[in-house]
Amino acid sequence: MSSQVLSIQQTLKKIDSSKIFQGIVITVIILSALLVGAKTHNLPESAIYALGIMDIAVTIFFVIELTIRFLAYPEKSKFFKSGWNIFDTLIVIGSLIPAGGSGVLIARLLRVFRVLRLVSMVPELRLLINALITAIPRMGYIALLMFVIFYIYAAIGSIVFHEINEVLWGDVSISMLTLFRVATFEDWTDVMYETMAVYPISWVYYLTFIFLTAFIFLNMMVGTILDVMTEEHNNQRALDHGESKEGGEPASRAQIEKLEAELTEIKTLLKSYGEQKTKI
Repeated sequence: MSSQVLSIQQTLKKIDSSKIFQGIVITVIILSALLVGAKTHNLPESAIYALGIMDIAVTIFFVIELTIRFLAYPEKSKFFKSGWNIFDTLIVIGSLIPAGGSGVLIARLLRVFRVLRLVSMVPELRLLINALITAIPRMGYIALLMFVIFYIYAAIGSIVFHEINEVLWGDVSISMLTLFRVATFEDWTDVMYETMAVYPISWVYYLTFIFLTAFIFLNMMVGTILDVMTEEHNNQRALDHGESKEGGEPASRAQIEKLEAELTEIKTLLKSYGEQKTKI
């Protein structure tokens, strides 16, 4: 019985890891996204009925696919230790909520999130998400510093410019929204020229703020993400080649040194064997 179970598990694992099956899953995910978009249009009753049947078929396929992946997993207890498996399970369970009755809005919203399964199926997208999640703690300190700069400039703007335009500079919170508009270059010159009509030197306020936020802090954000993505790519490349890290160095270096030590030992043994054979 155990051999049959193992055989079934190996078969399911081959199915789950096959490129054809993965391609079918990705195609169904894209089809699911198209179904969600199609339902937002005014369609005849026959088309709506057909879309409903297709939606049920997609949901059944997702359940079967997740079941295959679960049964093919070597250690079932560790299946839900993977964040991506938990994510896919929640999406599939959410898809099982009936789309009728009072829960129609919730059901439709949960079906929209089925498109996110494309992230868990494509390794390159998973790499990007992992890099973004890893970069969040580093980006948090940059965001905190940006908030401090925003707050300081917003307080200055509220104190100096509130009499010019109460709508844009009425208090600190409104001033921060105005500065966000300036930082994103959304008609920021109109805001600047309005204050320059009263304070001609106020252009210094805007240019220094833009220099700090748009040119320095945002570039620091981008640099942090690129740095983390490079690390993730290197780690993934090491995993693909069966490498790991030991003592801060790639395992390939350690393997080479181990092979060199073994070759040296073999040479020593051969040399001693040759010397003994010569004496005989």
